[in-house]
Amino acid sequence: MIDYELSSDLAATREQLHMVAKHAMRPIARDYDEREHETPWDFINMMWQLSKNSGVGPGRESRDRTEPRMEERNLRTCIAVEELSWGDAGLYLAMAGPGLGGAAVMAAGTPEQKERFLSRFKGDKPVWSAMAITEPAAGSDSAAIQTTAVRDGDHWVLNGTKIFCTSGLMAGDPSKSNGFVVVWATVDRSAGRAGIKSFIVDAGTPGMTVAKCEDKMGIRASDTAMLVFEDCRIPLDHILGSPDVPKTSEGFKGVMATFDATRPIVAASAIGVGRAALDFLREELTRQNIPIRYGMAVHNLSVIERDFMDMEANLQAARLLTWRAAWMMDRGQKNNLEASMAKAKAGLVVTQVTQKAVEILGPLGYSRDTLLEKWMRDAKINDIFEGTQQINMLIIARRILGYSSKELS
Repeated sequence: MIDYELSSDLAATREQLHMVAKHAMRPIARDYDEREHETPWDFINMMWQLSKNSGVGPGRESRDRTEPRMEERNLRTCIAVEELSWGDAGLYLAMAGPGLGGAAVMAAGTPEQKERFLSRFKGDKPVWSAMAITEPAAGSDSAAIQTTAVRDGDHWVLNGTKIFCTSGLMAGDPSKSNGFVVVWATVDRSAGRAGIKSFIVDAGTPGMTVAKCEDKMGIRASDTAMLVFEDCRIPLDHILGSPDVPKTSEGFKGVMATFDATRPIVAASAIGVGRAALDFLREELTRQNIPIRYGMAVHNLSVIERDFMDMEANLQAARLLTWRAAWMMDRGQKNNLEASMAKAKAGLVVTQVTQKAVEILGPLGYSRDTLLEKWMRDAKINDIFEGTQQINMLIIARRILGYSSKELS
């Protein structure tokens, strides 16, 4: 049975992170939205020390906790990410930590790889990791990846271009951190999905270049980079999983398992942004003497009240889906369907909630005097990365109906 009451430990963590979001993130959110390509080092260093010493950061455990509650690891991360995204989604994404690259290592790496690469996040200096999947000609269709990995003696040689890599600069530039990038590449194009593998490329590896950072609509405090690989040589043991190409796409499913862990996290971030907009809307309506009257018959409610309650209900539904997906992951249960449901619901809800909030408040919502218009810009990415709305709906349909990707595309 799922218990949606948080433990006292999780509740305390949530409250502490809410204070961080309110007092350390909100005051600087507009400033770093304006200065997109300036790294918020003071905030990053503060959060690195906070997470290292108290274990309140996403996916972290306190150093003095002798028996970490690993059964809450993913749920803890989702709760942390929601609160930090309530503060500012861009600043949350700019934080150092395992990120998507670390999630890939956790999902598909060997025990030795987990120890070797994830131990970097226990040091005194901030470290980032990133995941490089998307290419100029391969977006939602991961099987269309053109980046190649060719074995040459005791090395793999990577060639190709990756775009829209979240934290690609901080993870790939050795002057920023001792980080790494997990790169998706094909070892056999003729094998289709079965030939797709993921490889760990350390920051500063010759042949990997951070070509540029994108100018974006939202989440502007974080970097989104283009990475170019030209005869980039990495050791053989930097591949995640087996180098063998199976006759079926089962190996590709192992690579895709990363998303079972990360999609609920993206959903949690979306919920945080949506909650920020909804909280602000409630405060403004209260200030203007427009109460939200719960318990009234529907036909006695105003249009604004009905809209607000609908927004609130959808946001709560997205949260419960997200917590369920995280809860299942914590217990080692297959959550492919639930992770996609959470991501699809949260991505849709956050765009609707933020846009409706702007609409209801009119000129005030559209003005840059408040953060509401920023939250609307930040919201949309949650409906795109980690699998677009359309891709996740396809996955949901395939799982429910029992169809393969060839049967339903």
